Amino acid sequence: MTVWISAEDQTRVSAAVAAAEAHTAGEIVTVVADSSDGYSDIALAWSALVAFTALIAYALFPDFYLGLIERVSGGWNHEWTRSEILGLAATGAMVKFMATWLLLQWPPLRFALIPGVVKTRRALSRAVDLFKVGAERRTHGRTGILIYLSMREHRADIIADEAIASKVPPETWGDAMAAMLEHIKDGRCADGMIAAIGKVGVILAEHFPRADDDINELPDRLIEL
Repeated sequence: MTVWISAEDQTRVSAAVAAAEAHTAGEIVTVVADSSDGYSDIALAWSALVAFTALIAYALFPDFYLGLIERVSGGWNHEWTRSEILGLAATGAMVKFMATWLLLQWPPLRFALIPGVVKTRRALSRAVDLFKVGAERRTHGRTGILIYLSMREHRADIIADEAIASKVPPETWGDAMAAMLEHIKDGRCADGMIAAIGKVGVILAEHFPRADDDINELPDRLIEL
């Protein structure tokens, strides 16, 4: 797995969380994931598409492919039986399927072929799942919030607990997202996360100021997956 944030930068992010929480009852959880899904179903779909396309091409131009096989094999003109033709078509489709599947095990190619809407939905789904496990209803006032970054999909999400969501509309986090992505586009993941934490902290401090007896209920450290 690729290491996106160094140990030194992890410390910086954790310090930014602690600084933001010094002024608010909100609890910020930060997660950086290599990816949000393995997308094996997408690789399967592409492999099947290539195989079916090969079968269609074979059905439309059988003489071309049979002639090509004879030229490559150096054989004489051959009277092909139906079973031989079907066998060749099935073998060719199977080879295409396996070759495509193997090619798509290379992450850069696989992720390049995933539709953007699929990346967005799965990154959001993973963010929600992680929020439910790590932050939702785990604070006394239900003031947990997750800042999630999925590197290979180039997607980010901010998920807030019930108390925060009731006071802060989702679009309010737009500035935090923009600040984060501005740095990440330049390859500075930690700076992007720190910028988002700062923006989120200001909003939380406005709506959920820290009380004198407030305690730290969730870890400040950056979680890498």
